[in-house]
Amino acid sequence: MIWTMTVTDAFGVNTWTWKAGTNFSFYLLWSLFSSVQSDIVFYKDHHFSWKAGQWSQCIGEKCGYGGVQTRTIWCVHVEGWTTHHSHCRHIDKPETHRPCFKICDWHQNLFVWEVSDWGSCVLIPRPRTGDCITAQHGIQRRKVHCVRSSNYTTVTARICEFFSQKPPAEQACLIPCPQDCVVSDFTSWSSCGKTCGVGLQHRIRHVLASPMYGGAPCPNLTDMRTCSTYFDCPSGESKYQYSLRAGAWSECLLFPHKEAKFDGRTSVHFNMSSNENNTATMRSDHYYQHLHQSLSNGYLLSWGLEVGYQTRQIHCIQKDGKISMLSFCTKDNSPLMFRTCVMPKDCQTSEWSLWSSCSKTCQSTDLSPGYRLRSRFMTHIPAAGGKQCPALEEKEACNIIGDLLPNCPRFVWRTTDWGECLILPLLSQQDRRLGDSSILCGGGIQIRKTYCVQVSNNSALRPRKHVSRPVEAKLCAGEDPPSAVQQCSIPCQLPCLLSQWSPWSACVHDDCKEPQGKKGFRKRRREVWWESSSSSEACPHQVEFIPCEHPSCYLWQVQHIGKCLPNKSSCGPGLVALNMTCVNTEGVDVHTANCQEIPPPRELACEAACPLDCVVGPWSLWSTCSLTCSTKLADGRQIRTRTVLALPGKGGKKCTANLALEEWRVCNDHPCTVFYWEASVWGPCMEDSSVDTNRTSLKNGNPPCTMGVQLREVNCMKMNIGTVQNKRCSDTARPETIRPCLLPCKKDCIVTPFSEWTACPSTCMPGNTTTPTQSRYRIIIQRSANGGQECPDTLYEERGCATQPSCPIYRWKKQKWDGCMLVPDSVQHGSSRTGEACGEGLETRRISCVKENGESANMTECLQWAGPMPQQIKACRVPCREDCTLTAWSKFTECSGCGSSRTYTRSLIGRSKKKEQCLNQELYPLEDTETCPCNDFLSRPFGNWSACILLHPSAPGQQGWITQKHMKECGPGLRYRAVACIDQQGHLVNPTLCTETGYMVEICHIHCPLDCKLSEWSPWSACSVSCGSGLKIRSKWLREKAFNGGRPCPRLDSKNQVYEAVRCHSECNQHEWRTEPWSICTINPVDSQPGCGEGVQSRKVRCVKHGVGGEASIVDDSLCDHEEMPPRAQVCFLACPDDCVMTPWGPWSNCPLQCDQGTERYRNRHILRLPASDNSSCPEQVQSEPCVLNSTCFTYQYRVSDWTTCHLDENAICGWGSRSHLLDCIRSDGKLVELHKCKQFGLINKWRLSESCMVDCPVSCILSDWSPWAECSHSCGSQGHSVRTRRILHEAYEGGRPCPKQLSQTRPCPIRPCYKWLLSDWSPCTVEGAKCGEGLRRRNLSCIVHWGDWPESSPQPVDGELCGDQLRQQLLQDMEQTCFIPCPGDCHLTVWSSWSSCQLICMEGRSFKTTGHQARSRSVIIWATENQNSCPEQIYETRPCKGGKCHSYQWKTGGWSNNERAVWCQRSDGVNVTGGCSRLVKPTTVRHCHPPCTKPFSYCTPSGVCGCEKGYIEVMTIHGFLDYCTRNPGVDNKKADVKTNSGRPKPGPSQAQDNFREWTLRPVGPDGRVKLWVYAVTIVGFILILLIIALSFLVCYPSKTTKTAPPLQKPLTMVYDGDTDM
Repeated sequence: MIWTMTVTDAFGVNTWTWKAGTNFSFYLLWSLFSSVQSDIVFYKDHHFSWKAGQWSQCIGEKCGYGGVQTRTIWCVHVEGWTTHHSHCRHIDKPETHRPCFKICDWHQNLFVWEVSDWGSCVLIPRPRTGDCITAQHGIQRRKVHCVRSSNYTTVTARICEFFSQKPPAEQACLIPCPQDCVVSDFTSWSSCGKTCGVGLQHRIRHVLASPMYGGAPCPNLTDMRTCSTYFDCPSGESKYQYSLRAGAWSECLLFPHKEAKFDGRTSVHFNMSSNENNTATMRSDHYYQHLHQSLSNGYLLSWGLEVGYQTRQIHCIQKDGKISMLSFCTKDNSPLMFRTCVMPKDCQTSEWSLWSSCSKTCQSTDLSPGYRLRSRFMTHIPAAGGKQCPALEEKEACNIIGDLLPNCPRFVWRTTDWGECLILPLLSQQDRRLGDSSILCGGGIQIRKTYCVQVSNNSALRPRKHVSRPVEAKLCAGEDPPSAVQQCSIPCQLPCLLSQWSPWSACVHDDCKEPQGKKGFRKRRREVWWESSSSSEACPHQVEFIPCEHPSCYLWQVQHIGKCLPNKSSCGPGLVALNMTCVNTEGVDVHTANCQEIPPPRELACEAACPLDCVVGPWSLWSTCSLTCSTKLADGRQIRTRTVLALPGKGGKKCTANLALEEWRVCNDHPCTVFYWEASVWGPCMEDSSVDTNRTSLKNGNPPCTMGVQLREVNCMKMNIGTVQNKRCSDTARPETIRPCLLPCKKDCIVTPFSEWTACPSTCMPGNTTTPTQSRYRIIIQRSANGGQECPDTLYEERGCATQPSCPIYRWKKQKWDGCMLVPDSVQHGSSRTGEACGEGLETRRISCVKENGESANMTECLQWAGPMPQQIKACRVPCREDCTLTAWSKFTECSGCGSSRTYTRSLIGRSKKKEQCLNQELYPLEDTETCPCNDFLSRPFGNWSACILLHPSAPGQQGWITQKHMKECGPGLRYRAVACIDQQGHLVNPTLCTETGYMVEICHIHCPLDCKLSEWSPWSACSVSCGSGLKIRSKWLREKAFNGGRPCPRLDSKNQVYEAVRCHSECNQHEWRTEPWSICTINPVDSQPGCGEGVQSRKVRCVKHGVGGEASIVDDSLCDHEEMPPRAQVCFLACPDDCVMTPWGPWSNCPLQCDQGTERYRNRHILRLPASDNSSCPEQVQSEPCVLNSTCFTYQYRVSDWTTCHLDENAICGWGSRSHLLDCIRSDGKLVELHKCKQFGLINKWRLSESCMVDCPVSCILSDWSPWAECSHSCGSQGHSVRTRRILHEAYEGGRPCPKQLSQTRPCPIRPCYKWLLSDWSPCTVEGAKCGEGLRRRNLSCIVHWGDWPESSPQPVDGELCGDQLRQQLLQDMEQTCFIPCPGDCHLTVWSSWSSCQLICMEGRSFKTTGHQARSRSVIIWATENQNSCPEQIYETRPCKGGKCHSYQWKTGGWSNNERAVWCQRSDGVNVTGGCSRLVKPTTVRHCHPPCTKPFSYCTPSGVCGCEKGYIEVMTIHGFLDYCTRNPGVDNKKADVKTNSGRPKPGPSQAQDNFREWTLRPVGPDGRVKLWVYAVTIVGFILILLIIALSFLVCYPSKTTKTAPPLQKPLTMVYDGDTDM
């Protein structure tokens, strides 16, 4: 089977159509309708029948024809039970299978469910079973249809049910609980309706809330009662009282054909509107002919009004409502029953314009729909009560989902590059560096500009440097702008920091790798610890040279190892072994092949002392060299010494006379001539074409920058002489003269594209106005640098708008007035007879619209451009014979000046001069006066002066690079005060009539802020410690506090000072003891024995300055520490010839670091000569002693001084600096020693001696520029003001100048008069020509001028032209309103009550809807009982309102009186109402006792139980009821006469008695027993009596008195303790 589908929707778009011989839709509908029949019953007899189930879904292998549907068939009994099929007739058995059309999934797109919005929630009617707690059940319904998706035509629902379940058409909802009608309290009773006899009084109430959601209806709003007076009415007076009652005026009708003076035929125009009945309007040929002539493009070219007439019925009414003859009411005067009128004209509008484009053109995140508009304009204004204009603009939603729309553009903030780092704004007013900002360094601030741009969705694909066009900043208002200020830093120019000079090296070749010649250099070096950051200053030289001879790059180093070993015996000549190593100039061991000189011998001859030999001690160390270099006159020298330790014995080797005990040698024999290389500062980086630029590039993928070179001069210098030949200096140490460098990249200026031109006015321009302008701007993002392309000069452009169309000029053209139209006599008398035509009438004229050149134009143009519409109709009068005749008004007399008046007159003519009524000046005035116009005006200052406003001259469009500037916050400025311009009548007029600007301007001055002032730095204090590392301090103190928003003071201490601390070090050993060598050991010989044994030796000990040599270093001994003074004499020992000779003791070994208890230290010595006798032995060679803390053993530790303050460069204000402290070595006894002591003992220094620190920058507040002055807040009046604002870009930080409080400035606007149309109140209802009936009340429209605070200021009437088109305004207002004055005895409705307060529908105290409701009502008033059958029904109405409140209702009760009380309902705002409170919980108003109180002397108490009268006691039954009342004994001496009392009527108890019985305590219970509380009271009373007796005894008992001296009182003194309150 070949088939295709094509469907065409309502717009001509092809969808699907079936071409298989049978229409698909028809077959589908047929198959679905046939499948709907589910219960088909065919009767076999009266008991069994076939019942068929519903057809199943169509099942088949393929879509389309060939499917099969099945269903189930039952045979059922009439009672409903199923039986075997044999009981039913098989001939009538329904089909169980049938062919069908199988529907597939793709068919689903052809049909969809269409659902309407849910309807309002409707209450389900059900009986009220009790109080509603929260809400009641309701139901919502909606319409659900299955429609074709192509044209949305409705089909059967069964089609869509194949694909999806039918959406629910009903759903449950909740409705608030029933709201009963709530009415107010009744008013007071009215006066009696009659002054004699029996009348009626009434009181009324009004509706506060109408019934809702099934609540109770409103009760009667009127309450009536009869009233009577003391006077009887005369006979017949109440019956025969007449009133002339006028009916309502009819609609305005056209005059009959002949009397209307129209030629031609009259046609009937039927209005075929479906909303109104067909009405017939009489139109003449003259009307249609003029209408044809005045049409242009479908619109009228002129307007005219037609005059018609109105009629009304007049009746004479008796007081009982019956109609009597008219003559009883009118007597001689005929009532007014006819009058002329203007035929109504309905508002006419043009056709709707096309829909505007949708406001939503893109897909936004808020999913709010867009809207589109269409409009129409008025082609004819309504007149004479015609229909008002319908809405002239329509708005509808569009693009509700908008999923097919492109995504909306995003707006984000962008920023320019940061500007230069500026330090000058951080300086205080007293900083001396304000004059020279070029030397400033350290912390500063940078500023950049933020602007808003539009970014598209593919903005990520754009290059990084892509710049976008700036847009209005308000488009980015959803997110905060980036920071416009940041801190920065300018590196300070630190000087070059060098180490100490190293010692002079040995004489080495210039280049040890290629040694040449016999001349070399001795060198010394120093290291650069910190490079100079100044480009104009280079570090001093780091290497110095001294020429020398016989250089050698490698030397032999000899060391003694071992002792002197005799050759043959234990003493005598021998050899000592030597250790030789080859070292370089740095002292590092190298291979012996590098030392080219002959190596020294490996053994050295020595001699070991034999017994009895002379023994000499070892040589001391060489002393320091006396000179650092050799001159022609002197060389440097070093000395070493040794001493004789033992004298020789007999036969021993003698101490020869030439034995040297002292040696010296030449040192530092090099000349004092020093050479060095001096290098100049590196020159600027220059281009070098030889360098390949392709190998250099910058980061971030920027284009590579050019490599260049820097050059400098290098010269050989002789110390203290100057430049010498370069060969005098070492070539290997010559600094470089050229180095590569990277030329700074060229940066071209980058600017944004120009912004869009600002919009020009979209409306036309009136004549004689200046041409408007539009502007655009662009922003500099990156400044040019290093020779890049310069920025353009033009950042702001302004141009005049394209030729704006001038507003068209149209004017109204007025035709002549037609004749005065009166109601024809035929209409008044119902015949065509003629009579005198006179009286009140109307005359009309046509108006048309013409262009400036006089051509006709559409009337709509004049409505828009021609100003107020001229009057088309006016009242007129055709004089009657009996009327007064007067002349026309004369011209005005001349004015004598401002404030004078002018008059004009008229006079009576003819017979009118003799008529009495014409002589009445009030009815016919003959003279009138008006004030003369005056052009003198009075200017009057109004309001207060504005704040002083500084003048900030700024060129328009300065949108470029932001440069830092001080916001001008002080100095001269201007302040403004508004001026009101008043005319001679005291009316406010345009201010330009008095002044050019509308202001008074005055020069003012704003005081400048003064920063906090501190003194200069004080001198540095002495070091905080006398020995070791400490701090020295200097300070500033407060001189003046900040004033008027100046920069605040830094953090001050309690003494109002700020200080700075730097480290210092006081040498602990500035003076030291210096010793000379020991003298020879002096021994006093005994007899003739040789001088040996113990003796004495001495030496000189002097106090000298540390580190200073020569005699000039000797100072007084008192400057040195005497506890550490070395001994000047000591016992010495000179060994005898036979004794063992030992070397002097060596140094003591070190004790453990912690000086542990039980440890020892050692020293040793060795034998120089053995004793002569074998019996003698040598003394000990090792000596030990215990380690005692602070005696023989000391511990050491590091100690640091306090931190200095953060130290900055002298040209820095803030930023990164450093702080430091010094390190000392402290011995355990508290003595400060050299640092190397701690190092010797292996102590590790864990202290950081310096660290970086930050001094926060005192950033002053940075503000944006002032915004332009905003539009005036009011277009007129004295309340208008203009505001400009600025925002804080960066808050003040760390002592910067704070932000000013004034972030907005206000100045008054010129006081322009406010003109307003004012509607007067409605006048009282008046019935023209009758006493009661249908009348009118009117109101007037007047133009007033006020000062903008109306109604506070009294308005003043002015000419209506100042407010605009008065006639058009009157047509848009209801100027007349029908009303009714009841005749005596009429039953009528009151006027509408005022609208009630807005009340919300609430559930559990929360609003159910956002809007509330107000109600008002009209009550029925009945003055005569005989007319009550003709009374109207009371009415009420509601309207929605906003801003309402939730009200609750609560029952209130009064006090009981004779078992009755008042109960009323009160609203939560305190208003007493009827309705609103639940009747199920209403308190009772009357209370009863059960059973009734029938016992003698009993009555019903307020608690609802029977009680006894005063003087009687209740005796109760066992069930708690009153049994009888018994006389209270002791109340009366007389016996109770029960018989007499029982026979008397019981006096009713008063209210006071009831209350007394309510709270009186009864000691006896209902059963006659005494209650427990009586016993408790008795016990408590007894205890109180005992307590009172005891206290009385203690008070009255006399106590012994002892005389004691009064205590000494401390004299009161007042001492000022520094408190500011004293």
